[in-house]
Amino acid sequence: MFEISELKAKKLPELKEIAETLNVPKYKTLKKLDLVYQILDYQASNPNKVKEVLTDDNQEPAKPKPQKPAKVGSDKKPPRSSAASKSSQPKPSAKDHSSSKDSTPSNKDDNRSNTPAKSSGRDKKQSPKKDTRSRNDNRNDNRNDNRNDNRNDNRNGNRSDNRNDHKKNNGNRDNRNRYREPDYEFDAIIESEGVLDIMQDNYGFLRSSDYNYLTSPDDIYVSQSQIRLFGLKTGDTVQGQIRPPKEGEKYFPLIKINKINGLDPQVVRDRVSFEHLTPLFPKDKFNLAEKQSSLSTRVMDLFAPIGKGQRGMIVSQPKTGKTMLLKDIANAIAANHPEVYQIVLLIDERPEEVTDMQRNVKGEVVASTFDKEAHEHVRVANIVLEKAKRLVECGHDVVILLDSITRLARAYNTVQPASGKVLSGGVDANALHKPKRFFGAARNIENGGSLSIIATALTETGSKMDEVIFEEFKGTGNMELQLDRRISNRRIFPAIDLVSSSTRRDDLLLDDNTIQRMWVLRKYLADMNPVEAMEFINDKIRNTRNNEEFLISMNG
Repeated sequence: MFEISELKAKKLPELKEIAETLNVPKYKTLKKLDLVYQILDYQASNPNKVKEVLTDDNQEPAKPKPQKPAKVGSDKKPPRSSAASKSSQPKPSAKDHSSSKDSTPSNKDDNRSNTPAKSSGRDKKQSPKKDTRSRNDNRNDNRNDNRNDNRNDNRNGNRSDNRNDHKKNNGNRDNRNRYREPDYEFDAIIESEGVLDIMQDNYGFLRSSDYNYLTSPDDIYVSQSQIRLFGLKTGDTVQGQIRPPKEGEKYFPLIKINKINGLDPQVVRDRVSFEHLTPLFPKDKFNLAEKQSSLSTRVMDLFAPIGKGQRGMIVSQPKTGKTMLLKDIANAIAANHPEVYQIVLLIDERPEEVTDMQRNVKGEVVASTFDKEAHEHVRVANIVLEKAKRLVECGHDVVILLDSITRLARAYNTVQPASGKVLSGGVDANALHKPKRFFGAARNIENGGSLSIIATALTETGSKMDEVIFEEFKGTGNMELQLDRRISNRRIFPAIDLVSSSTRRDDLLLDDNTIQRMWVLRKYLADMNPVEAMEFINDKIRNTRNNEEFLISMNG
């Protein structure tokens, strides 16, 4: 069995050989003292195995030992005892003056004994002298060996004991002040996902949707090299493996990327930027009148159909049911089109409406309530838009339901630095550029994905600013749904002004038979006021199971 003093006297390569024979785990990277303790721990846990290894080593053929000096040497050959004594004696050190003094007579005697006898006549006379010399050599050798052994044992023992005492005393201090290495490796155990937000210094963080993509304790650090290697952009949804922070680190760093926007990282690296994709008119219609359809979605599906890539605006006065209409649209899209990624973005809304949306809508709900500051509204809207763009670049279909674009424009107006040019209503001349860019991002991509944005706009609120904002957005959408307060006052829902509501190029979304029947129906409703038209359609659609049956019933 190994002793601690014996192991400490050995060098590091010798300790590594011992560890290798014992199969000590992870011995290559350890320092000398750590390796000594590792071998002792392994010896304590596996004593039988250590004994087997030691017995195997003892059974190996022993090395030839140096012979003892003969009493009487021959005349021709010098005695070997002096050479053996020289090799066995350690070199004198500067510290031990006594050993050097003791060793000098033996060296002189050795030199004398090494000189061969010159004449045969002196052999008889010199033989007793040689005996005495050999006796002196043995005496000196034994003396020196004993002295050196005792000195080395005492020196090594005292040093090792002192070292052990110091180390034992300093152990608590080291553990208290120095970061202790973990017993287990936690790298790549946890997988996490987030939306990348790149800072000005080109490093980034993965923001959590639980905190509406704002700064949070769940942020994951992404290095500059990873961003450059995979061509990451702000808004990329990254899924990867993380590790706990080390000493001096504040965040959980990302160590391996598995998926980017649901695709392999090698595929995403060669994507085309969103600005260079070709926009087209919507061609694929969302089926809102099938599963989980309501009266509102059935009316919308006929009079103002929504396609993939639609830029729609719901224009409404307060208390006309626009939030309930958005909820019906979201549930219908989620039920009939599970391949679509849906985001409900609530800006400057009431907290209870946010909770209602989160509980009743199958989709991601991102909100910034009215008690938050304007710059938080802007940050949330920007990162949601960037996330949607990155998903579209990778070929996904995305729908953003925004409530409301008027409040978002107000937030941009508050954050925007004053340019000196102010429009009527207190709107800055440059403040509406970013909300226009948000709304204008909706498009159907050729040979790719689509981004649909359905936003609500407030009118007749008594605010001049809201009127100016609505006028700026009036002609930008390709679908417009007008809600009327007079219809909602009669408690008729949906309160849709059917004559004013329409979709541009709806011939690409509807089949020929449906288009012809809708033309007939619109001509019939043109002479009615909005309340009468909605009452008429409401009664007819309630009595039919689906829109096909309603269109067939028009013949009667």
